[in-house]
Amino acid sequence: MNGYSDEYWMRQALSLALRAQAEGEVPVGALLVLDNQVIGEGWNQPIGRHDPTAHAEIMALRQGGVTLQNYRLLNTTLYITLEPCVMCAGAMVHSRIRRLVYGANDEKTGAAGSLVDILRHPGMNHQVEIVPGVLAPECTTMLSNFFRLRREQKKALKLAQQAAKGGDS
Repeated sequence: MNGYSDEYWMRQALSLALRAQAEGEVPVGALLVLDNQVIGEGWNQPIGRHDPTAHAEIMALRQGGVTLQNYRLLNTTLYITLEPCVMCAGAMVHSRIRRLVYGANDEKTGAAGSLVDILRHPGMNHQVEIVPGVLAPECTTMLSNFFRLRREQKKALKLAQQAAKGGDS
């Protein structure tokens, strides 16, 4: 195999997911690669940008389109730390990426096979090769830790608010 491995690129995507986490976003990172060159990268930014479409993969696809000066992203591979949602999977079909490589499954909203399979649906005008589970333990742990911490923070805030109310009486 020429070039870098799927694991190599997924580690780069994980570093982008850390960037999302540092910004208070759900830690998802994405890289768009063509001929062993990164042509687009993204991390989740919907909260900070006030944009429901600012998912990591959308950001990477947008950057890839600008880099190639084309909305068709032929022969590219998109690496994502989390299985894409329906919106992102639809964008992948429209952009004509060749491969999707992702880490963690998303049983609730995954559109690459967990809930639905948009990318290989026989009615679609383009189908994407899917490689699931690359560095899945690392990707899953990052997401699990993020959501556990968020739940603990919400619980602590609720307890602090209750204590403040109790101290007012």
